[in-house]
Amino acid sequence: MILADDIIALLKEHGTPEKAKHLSYYFKTGEGTYGEGDLFIGVEVPVTRSILSKYWKDIDLSEIKKLTESEYHEARLVGFLLLLKKYEKSKDQMKKQECVDLYIHQADYLNNWDLVDLSCYKLLGAWLLDKDRSILYEFARSGHLWRQRIAIVTCMCFIKQGDFKDCEAIADLYLDHKEDLIHKATGWMLREVGKQDEAELKRFLASRYRQMPRTMLRYAIEKFPPDIRSQYIKGEI
Repeated sequence: MILADDIIALLKEHGTPEKAKHLSYYFKTGEGTYGEGDLFIGVEVPVTRSILSKYWKDIDLSEIKKLTESEYHEARLVGFLLLLKKYEKSKDQMKKQECVDLYIHQADYLNNWDLVDLSCYKLLGAWLLDKDRSILYEFARSGHLWRQRIAIVTCMCFIKQGDFKDCEAIADLYLDHKEDLIHKATGWMLREVGKQDEAELKRFLASRYRQMPRTMLRYAIEKFPPDIRSQYIKGEI
């Protein structure tokens, strides 16, 4: 069995100060920003992938939990991706539920957009496909930035199945949201609706696009022809 400390040691072996500095800037760790105070080891993505492929079978959920609570961003990322791998590879519904329960329990450690976006719809979304989804509305109404992002991005899984109702309902809750990271995520999910059903996206936008934050709208209509995008932006639809 491999331990959380072993994984962190492997990450540190491959980290560089230069990469850590770059990631700290990229993920906005400065004072007053959304990632304030987060620490980076400075690891390249291939290292993360290598760890996942080599060790997912040999680490217990208790050690994954420790990784998700690490002070280091890359360790938390590896922890949540290991949890996702465990979920995807398991054929046992009880074991899958253990992964989901741990994911939800550790949601406060999903504290940057990459941690959320790389895991939530593939794990929580996949689990909720045929289940009650009220937890997404709890997250959406929580007032907690990252839980709110989990709520909307998890809908990607449903959208891919042609199920748009939760995405649209949660988007409605965010029409007056103040955070740009929520505007971007919501617009992104609405754009995904449009990829599946352009008429449905236009129907949804018809009574809402003038109210939407501009970033949310721009993301939602990104795939429309330039002249149509311009009409939406100018309020001429």
